[in-house]
Amino acid sequence: MFNYIWHTVFFDPIYNTLVFFIDHVPNGDVGLAIVATVMIVKVVLLPMAIKAARTQRIMREIEPKLKEIKEIHKDDKEAQAKEMMKTYSDFKLNPFASILLLFIQIPVIFALYFAVSKGGGVVLPEINTNLLYGFVAEPVKISMHFLGYFDMTKQSVLLALGAGITQFFYIKQTLPALPPRDNTKQADFKEDFTRNMHVQMKYVMPVLITGIAYSFPATIALYFFVSNLVSIGLEYYVKKHR
Repeated sequence: MFNYIWHTVFFDPIYNTLVFFIDHVPNGDVGLAIVATVMIVKVVLLPMAIKAARTQRIMREIEPKLKEIKEIHKDDKEAQAKEMMKTYSDFKLNPFASILLLFIQIPVIFALYFAVSKGGGVVLPEINTNLLYGFVAEPVKISMHFLGYFDMTKQSVLLALGAGITQFFYIKQTLPALPPRDNTKQADFKEDFTRNMHVQMKYVMPVLITGIAYSFPATIALYFFVSNLVSIGLEYYVKKHR
């Protein structure tokens, strides 16, 4: 059952999309085909991505109201939960939209990795014709060098750094700015925890993404790089048309 879902929903569509673009981009550039494939994936996930971005932005806007609810009903967890759910409903929010999008993207990343590195037991530039749909032709020419420089089968420091830098700007764009610390007040565990999480998300996460991107062939680094650029553009669009 898992194998059927994996091939039907994730791997085979990604593999065929990649092979299709390899046959149509200049010089059969696998890197360009990956960029095109990522863009197609982003288009397919666009409605969900817009909803997730909108949810994150509105959650930041209603955070003061949620804090007020928690304070008013701090001794009644049931009433607190009820009021918070009512607030979500009033703003037509699904707090789990971002999590769902994340879980869907994880198998997509793995599918793209295996499509390039172990396409059904065949490693590019070879093609596993048994996995191709009827309308997808086997490419005549395949180049594993993105723009004639980046070898998609090997690690790339530049693409990994690109993935990390774009991740930093995306997180910076989406994280709300923290208010200045009030030194006249007593240290608060919750505030300190929030500030620590903020710093880790802003600085540690990009470093982590850079490390992950460099640990795999340049395919994954290119995916993160392009995906982050699209996400930055999407966040700007949602912010402008809120």
